[in-house]
Amino acid sequence: MGGSRFVGKALVSKLISNGHQLTLFTRGNRRVPLDVEHLKGDRTSTNDLKLLQGRSFDVIVDSSGRSQIDTEKVLTVTGNPNLRFLYVSSAGVYANTNYWPLTENSELDPASRHKGKAETEEWLSREEIPFTSFRPTYIYGPGNYNPIERWFFDRIVNKHPVPVPKEKNTITQLGHVNDLAEAMVTSLDIDSSKNRIYNCSGKFGVTFQELIKAASIACNVDPQTVEIREFDPSSLDLNARKAFPLRINHFLTDISRIEKDLNWEPKYDLKAGLHDSYVNDYLVSPTIQPDFSIDQTLFGI
Repeated sequence: MGGSRFVGKALVSKLISNGHQLTLFTRGNRRVPLDVEHLKGDRTSTNDLKLLQGRSFDVIVDSSGRSQIDTEKVLTVTGNPNLRFLYVSSAGVYANTNYWPLTENSELDPASRHKGKAETEEWLSREEIPFTSFRPTYIYGPGNYNPIERWFFDRIVNKHPVPVPKEKNTITQLGHVNDLAEAMVTSLDIDSSKNRIYNCSGKFGVTFQELIKAASIACNVDPQTVEIREFDPSSLDLNARKAFPLRINHFLTDISRIEKDLNWEPKYDLKAGLHDSYVNDYLVSPTIQPDFSIDQTLFGI
């Protein structure tokens, strides 16, 4: 389900390289590899989902589902996969806490905008559908349609001040899209990963200051020449805070479970991953005349 954008695209590439035969169900707005079966439809349309009727799949990968009903509607048509249901969840399901890093057993936030993903995981478990779910923090890499690394690149490349919260020691965590794809595909060969949920991200957290430094290096810009301008998030409402692309609080997960179970570890450290994004995405499609006016909301202007 999905497969033509960002995470789905990385998964398709990895699955093909591992010799899997694929069927993609997408709306057909983007090109897909020629050597896969492509069913064009909208997963929210009951009529379009009939394209999957009468089909049997060993593995179903859901990289675009956001709620339980999204997934339930698909499996109502296809039936349960013979081997595994792979699900892209989110570390955004966790509640705020004073205990870091977050583990897979940390408290969940029932009001999270990602609560539908947690409900999907619970439903898959309750229905005894063989599944493996992955909870990434911030995913980055070529093709990222969320304004994460590009937000920093735009300001660094254009010599514009980079806003940063006053809480200099706040730690965030990014994980490269290819590492996530590698982990998901690897799980198919490991039976013990069935019915397991995994945090999946980079190995280390990073402060906002160090993130800006790493992004500067990726852009071949001396970090000492980058102007960093602090703002006070405590004086901002929720909408104003959204002008900054990352949570303005700690966001760090423990990935030891997935490292142990899958014998997996991230191949991309932050510097290598940001360099990959800059060279293979930003330089290929640079932002034309970026609009920095939204930054003013961070300073209460």
